[in-house]
Amino acid sequence: MYRSLSFMLMAALGITACANTPSTQNTVSGLRPYLPIEISVQGDNSGSLPAFPVSGDSGNYRAYLQAVPNERYKLRISNNSDQRVGIVIAVDGRNIISGQKSYLYNTERMYILEPHASSEYEGWRTGANQVNRFYFTEASNSYAAAWGDNSAMGVIAMAVYPERPRPEVMNQLPEVASGAADRAMAPSAPYKGKAAPGTGFGETNYSPSQLVSFEPLPDALEKVFLKYEWRETLCQKKIISACQNPSQTHENRFWPDNNGYAPPPPPRRY
Repeated sequence: MYRSLSFMLMAALGITACANTPSTQNTVSGLRPYLPIEISVQGDNSGSLPAFPVSGDSGNYRAYLQAVPNERYKLRISNNSDQRVGIVIAVDGRNIISGQKSYLYNTERMYILEPHASSEYEGWRTGANQVNRFYFTEASNSYAAAWGDNSAMGVIAMAVYPERPRPEVMNQLPEVASGAADRAMAPSAPYKGKAAPGTGFGETNYSPSQLVSFEPLPDALEKVFLKYEWRETLCQKKIISACQNPSQTHENRFWPDNNGYAPPPPPRRY
């Protein structure tokens, strides 16, 4: 029998105010299944980021996600089921509460979500009342890379575990000594447009939480894997069908791209 102590975000105003906002994710017809526990990625400036499903399995859902360089983001998760669930979340292969390497096991630290409730998770938890923001950056500047871990770079993963019924005991959460603050990355590293993406360790935000008692069942109800890439990479992989083909670029004859100088003449045909 497994037992684990897990974290649950308190119903702060910023969380409850967004609970019923519908998702605007792009989907591929016939691939996106119904997910009892829904997840979307929300950019601070872009809103709900486009996602492109590649698997229709509700128990093991996979999709590509379009990342925006240097944008802060958060994960919005909604529990559409009638039961309380525990959610293990890993970004770039690291558990977002403990900072440890994650295998999505039910013995890892997890967030708890009540039936038909929604919450937003915006960063690496570095204390009982604080997180450090997620933001898209180059892989070499990511939080995972700071620990020398490139094993799951560019993947947002979630495993959902149902609760085994038991009496609930709530205690005050002590400070989490994760040591993550000692490995902080620069929050706004320059984007060169070539390296693969990763998630950085951004600025500190207030985020209250409390410790609750939760006993997960051994088998996950649902697993989700979101592979985020820059738009250019999604175009190269032909994930995005609306990408402009450079060979089909239409130049404006009144707005040339040759800096105003005469180009060489085309070869003559003899």
